[in-house]
Amino acid sequence: MSDPQVSVIIAAYNGARLITETIASLTAQTLRDFEIVVVDDASTDDTLAVLRSIPEPRLRIVAAPANGGPAVARTIALEHARGRYIAGLDQDDLCRPDRLARQVAFLDTHRDTVLVASAAEPFGEGGLPAVASHAGLTDPDTIDWRLSWCNPLVWSSVMIRGDAARALDPFERDAVRFAEDFDLYHRIRSFGRIARIDAPLIRYRHHAGGVSKHTRDRMIAAAGEVLAIRYADAMGDTAPRAGALMSRHAAARLPVPDAETLGEISGMLAVIVHVFGPLAPSVAPSEADRLWWQIARSGLRRGRYGITDVKRARRIFIRSSPGNVHPAILRDAAIGWARRRWQQGR
Repeated sequence: MSDPQVSVIIAAYNGARLITETIASLTAQTLRDFEIVVVDDASTDDTLAVLRSIPEPRLRIVAAPANGGPAVARTIALEHARGRYIAGLDQDDLCRPDRLARQVAFLDTHRDTVLVASAAEPFGEGGLPAVASHAGLTDPDTIDWRLSWCNPLVWSSVMIRGDAARALDPFERDAVRFAEDFDLYHRIRSFGRIARIDAPLIRYRHHAGGVSKHTRDRMIAAAGEVLAIRYADAMGDTAPRAGALMSRHAAARLPVPDAETLGEISGMLAVIVHVFGPLAPSVAPSEADRLWWQIARSGLRRGRYGITDVKRARRIFIRSSPGNVHPAILRDAAIGWARRRWQQGR
């Protein structure tokens, strides 16, 4: 039997309720030459029994001996995968019927690309649309820039060249659990460019209630660790602090707590632009400016500093005059002033 064009790898853990629907979205693909490799990560529910009941000859099931987490399960799946291309998919997300065909065609015609993702359509429980949470239009330059401060890709939309995926050791690193996909994108970038098809080829499930604060905090911390590795050569001992701040206030968009932190972030972002901007010269200057204003306005609107502090931090960021003032800065300052007065009166 010849090897399939695509191996879809899925890490499954306690997914009995939804995984049948996920597999059905794959069996409906217009491209037929693929296999599905599911690693059951020692589920405590009926996931393994549900998988074994699915009458699909292209489905290959591997039972992990112990629970190791998604990074370990995906690495095991890759060891069993035979495909020329490797497609990622989470156990509760859904593929559009043309997903595999369009991504295979893209990689076949873009030889310099090692990984292609797609836009994702979020939906909630019951199939209802959810609020979109991932970036809009992206091209390889934009992805290169955004990888320097956030994760712009959805794992379930990713397809990777198999030879590059197998060259990673390990494929995904459990040491950065909760950001293993973000870490993989940084590591695989040395094999080629990363691109995205700007059409939603997958549906990304948002669960009722979302993630807990504890899980969100762990995700933010893990992403900060990945960024610290990326920043190490340029920032030395300050790289962990820079990674943590950029993960919290740039990627996760948490409000900046005070003027001192805003100044610190401004200096770090200036270094990031200097070091990583040349990777994406067509987009980095405008994107960095937009990002700086997003960060600065977050604390201003909450009354944590004033316009003077914003202008001072702006000078640190652009290392000259404050330049153009954002048109909404006066409104943000007024909102922040009102918040402070309300809090003082409580």
